[in-house]
Amino acid sequence: MSRTTTRRQFYWERFTDGHGTWREKGKPPPGADLAALRRGIGQEVGTVPQMWSFYATPATDETGETDRYRYRKIVAEHVALTLYGAHQQSRPQPVHRTGISLGRMITNLKLTERFSAQALERRFAAAATATSFSELTYHLRGLVALCRTDPSIALDYTGLVEDLTRWQRESERSRTVRRWGLDYVWTDKDEHDSTTTNAGEN
Repeated sequence: MSRTTTRRQFYWERFTDGHGTWREKGKPPPGADLAALRRGIGQEVGTVPQMWSFYATPATDETGETDRYRYRKIVAEHVALTLYGAHQQSRPQPVHRTGISLGRMITNLKLTERFSAQALERRFAAAATATSFSELTYHLRGLVALCRTDPSIALDYTGLVEDLTRWQRESERSRTVRRWGLDYVWTDKDEHDSTTTNAGEN
């Protein structure tokens, strides 16, 4: 008899459908949970007891072994959890939104005009050119801090876990970064073309 296994929901998926609404209306994640997630900022995966109940990625397989992919993924989930804890803090609307990649998030933030395009691109480029995972996560924390200045800015945290899992594998790193860059460039272009077209129709 075959048994189908499905992954557990990531923490943010328990509360939102990924389309801008809470699963239970008016019930965002508890503030105590988000505070626990923020305790993991800058810490190694598994070293913060307050976070243990929030991980969705099994640390070991059925034999009790931890393979390289599984370890990379739980490290990625740990970072995403800490970023989500910082991003969602005191926000009435979900900050997890399906389909909003890192590059698109930066474009959306640029369109708010709260920061200069040059300043945002420098910060984004610093993340894109990071040479270590700790350097990358440092820059991601800075970008999320900027996103907190506008409640409309969201990020696909499930997609971020996958991206950070791939980034840790050197053979997939450049492809992951390239997709972030293309999402930034083409989302920006799409927005520009849409604005130009609409202006021409008036």
